[in-house]
Amino acid sequence: MSKNLLKARGILIAVLLIVTTLTAQDQKTADSLATIYKKGGATAAVQLELLRNLAFNELNDLSLSIKYSNELIALSKKEKDNLYLFRGYYLRGHKQKLKGDLQEALSDFMVSIKIAQASANTVGEGISYMEMANVFSVMKETKKAYAYYNKAIAILRKSNDKLKLASALSNLGDEYLKNNVLDKALTCFYESGKLFEEEKYTSGIAYTLGSMGVIYFQLGKDEMAVNNLKKAIHLLEPIEDYYGISEYLIHLSTVYQKQKKWDLALKAASKSLQLAQKNGYKDQISTSNLQLSDLYEKINNSPKALEFFKAHVAYRDSVTNVKTVQELADLRTNFEVSKKQAQVNLLEKETEIQQLKAKKQQNIIYATVVAIVLIIMLVIGLFRRYQFIKKTKAIIENEKNRSNALLLNILPEETASELMASGKVLAKKFESVTVLFTDFVGFTAYAEKLPPEKLVERVDFYFSKFDEIIEKYDLEKIKTVGDAYMCAGGLPFETQDHAYKMILAAQEIIKFVSAIAKETQDQNHFQIRIGINTGPVVAGVVGTKKFAYDIWGDTVNTASRMESNSEPGKINISQNTFDLVKEQFQFEYRGAIEVKNRGKMNMYFVQ
Repeated sequence: MSKNLLKARGILIAVLLIVTTLTAQDQKTADSLATIYKKGGATAAVQLELLRNLAFNELNDLSLSIKYSNELIALSKKEKDNLYLFRGYYLRGHKQKLKGDLQEALSDFMVSIKIAQASANTVGEGISYMEMANVFSVMKETKKAYAYYNKAIAILRKSNDKLKLASALSNLGDEYLKNNVLDKALTCFYESGKLFEEEKYTSGIAYTLGSMGVIYFQLGKDEMAVNNLKKAIHLLEPIEDYYGISEYLIHLSTVYQKQKKWDLALKAASKSLQLAQKNGYKDQISTSNLQLSDLYEKINNSPKALEFFKAHVAYRDSVTNVKTVQELADLRTNFEVSKKQAQVNLLEKETEIQQLKAKKQQNIIYATVVAIVLIIMLVIGLFRRYQFIKKTKAIIENEKNRSNALLLNILPEETASELMASGKVLAKKFESVTVLFTDFVGFTAYAEKLPPEKLVERVDFYFSKFDEIIEKYDLEKIKTVGDAYMCAGGLPFETQDHAYKMILAAQEIIKFVSAIAKETQDQNHFQIRIGINTGPVVAGVVGTKKFAYDIWGDTVNTASRMESNSEPGKINISQNTFDLVKEQFQFEYRGAIEVKNRGKMNMYFVQ
């Protein structure tokens, strides 16, 4: 299944949230109601409804929402109101789930089920079981999620609430889809879609059609997938659900790509990117750029492919804005000014006290006593303020150090210093730089056999060791792209032995990967091939708000070609690199080998 289509599952969550609540949460509503609630004076019935709305609408502070739920539960028990008692536990469970306290959420939903059963609240019982299933889905306890979804559906079939039933069916379908049980997923979405149509619920109909389109694509029914995705997009356009439209356009582009309908695939992906950029959907911006890069690569338009791939990387890899450093400096300055002003104020007050003591009249003595009391209070306040400012200063310094450390972790030290000093980095040409590319052999086939979490863990294991080796030889890591690792020697400071050090590092990487392969009994290991080239490059920072250090030039492209023409467990170098290190290592001359867009090039294996 394509990576883009996997994201369709996340869209189905929107169906649950919309259908279960029926009304949208609103932080402004919560703020307004909080003001009314704090004034007090309302009857118990009004307080119950206020607390329910506050617990439901509070979005920014989940702890505050849980506090309102607790107050709703306490008042409901006092008033013996089972309906609001159910709502209190249900809302608290929902907020606990959002907060990540899943066990507490399950406990609250269990209580809400018991209350609903006692008061014959069929819908409440059904949606509580559905929320429990949602929690088990998050916990990846698939069997329990299936069981509770089915229980919720059985209960909701006894009610007249078709939207709640459709929501439960959609979520069960989503669970089947996540676990690749496509026939059962399709059955669930088919029934939920009919229910949404009966209730004329446009959003639900659209997302159900989109989910079915995802399934048809996986089943190889491309035309049915296209029809469903087009219908979903058509329904979402009048209600201006641009997030869903952008997502489904990416899926549609993927289907067209499979059919080799390149014009339609490019058109769909381009429209998705336009919507995502207009509405600020960063995930879709990144994904659309990646899809367009892939499409242009397939039609052999390398410049366009590179352009969109760079845009994808720019949105994927972001660092803290350097302006934060300036803001921290401003805060520190304000602190110093406030501290000095406090000292001046204190001296002025002490002078005033001395003048008052010099006077003998009784009324001035009384005034002096009052002034002393006020000064003591002021000194206490200033002392406390001083302590607060001192703590704030420490926090600011710590955050500044963290920001600097983060910038140095992303960019070379010289480049980071230039960026912090002037807010920009000028591109710089280096006449002699050695570039290395690595690639894991058979990575795509290997990736299909492992869960994503396990795959990322394995790749991180290898790349972390590569980082140690590169740092050992004073080389510069540039970036990683998928399973490819890229580094360079001879920048940001020019050196004479960068080619020699790069080959030493490459040999150590080969030894490390080979050792892991021998130690690992199962198939959870990689084979690696390496390519190296030496020549001039241009280095600089990409972007104006989110920064990424990169290098460009024919040297980089040739290094990549050396890697792709290498063999597992081998280090393949170009003539340029060979000329620099031919006296320091032993080599196997491979001859002049045809290279794409380069003609024939001399290549050597390092022995």
